[in-house]
Amino acid sequence: MMHTMPALVLNGPGDVQLTEKPIPTPGPGEVVLAVEATTICGTDLRIMSGEKTTGVRPGVTLGHEIAGRIASLGEGVEGLTAGQQATVSIVVSCGTCRACLTGREHLCSRCELVGYGIDGGLAPWLRVPARAVRRGNIISVAAEMPATRLALAEPLSCVLNGHRRHSGVNPGETVVIIGGGAIGLLHTELNLACGAGRVIVCEKHADRRDRAAATGAVTTCPEHLSEVVAEHTGGYGAELVIVAIGRNELAEESLSLAAPGGRVSWFAGFPKGSMASITPNTVHYQELTVSGGSNAGRADVHRAVDMLEGGDIDEAPIVTHTFGLSQWTEAVDAVRGHAGVKIAIDPQR
Repeated sequence: MMHTMPALVLNGPGDVQLTEKPIPTPGPGEVVLAVEATTICGTDLRIMSGEKTTGVRPGVTLGHEIAGRIASLGEGVEGLTAGQQATVSIVVSCGTCRACLTGREHLCSRCELVGYGIDGGLAPWLRVPARAVRRGNIISVAAEMPATRLALAEPLSCVLNGHRRHSGVNPGETVVIIGGGAIGLLHTELNLACGAGRVIVCEKHADRRDRAAATGAVTTCPEHLSEVVAEHTGGYGAELVIVAIGRNELAEESLSLAAPGGRVSWFAGFPKGSMASITPNTVHYQELTVSGGSNAGRADVHRAVDMLEGGDIDEAPIVTHTFGLSQWTEAVDAVRGHAGVKIAIDPQR
């Protein structure tokens, strides 16, 4: 009988290995998921390299964009059934700090994250701790969907949180999205679904521009962004500008693209400790609202699952490649090399 499973483990900065771990069994209050797909994002690469260390535990199994199926339930678990398709809200918050008490559990001062400090989804099975199960972090799916679609629940939940932070989009508004990767495409599909009159996606890679265009967006390369925005808005600017690439110079550029009274979302994470130069009078005289968006709470994951179940978000332009767990180095190289858009790993193969 098999007692161990392969798991992609972070031993330390720059030291990632596919190693064997015991197959988990659920203790009281715990749930074990059979992982069917885990997609990889830029944060995973920063964790692997050691660029991101906050909340990261050496020895952790990586992977936080998870789609699975409930395999077994520990004693006392209620409301979940073996065989249900499910995902995990990765923020395990304390529930009692000031951030939690004001409805910002994703900014919890004592939060733990699946795939950072708690073992994640780059293994065939994932044990969800009882404290996460009690708080409702396992979110089951009513209508079956492809695992590669469900794995988008985590990044989509973050996009939904950012969308709420910048007050959404009003019908007919022009939206500019700088960056046509997976996050940029999710923002594109969401804003079009919410009634944006026009979405302009700026992306340097031609294949990603093609994918954005297929969703109904206007596309441009970075060199022509300002003139394309001016052309489509009569020189007025965009009501909403979303920065989906963490490059410091985009902080200033995003302000210059906004219409008077517009909203600017610095959604992407910028390099830790970095500084950006901006013209504050642009915000002052144009009466701009600038917001950020970081991570997501359980309510956002529920909304993301609802949208994915309803077909409001199409994963086909976004999840472009799937690898087996033994091919993890090829998968990581594909992310680094911008091959396709979103890369998935199926730990069961």
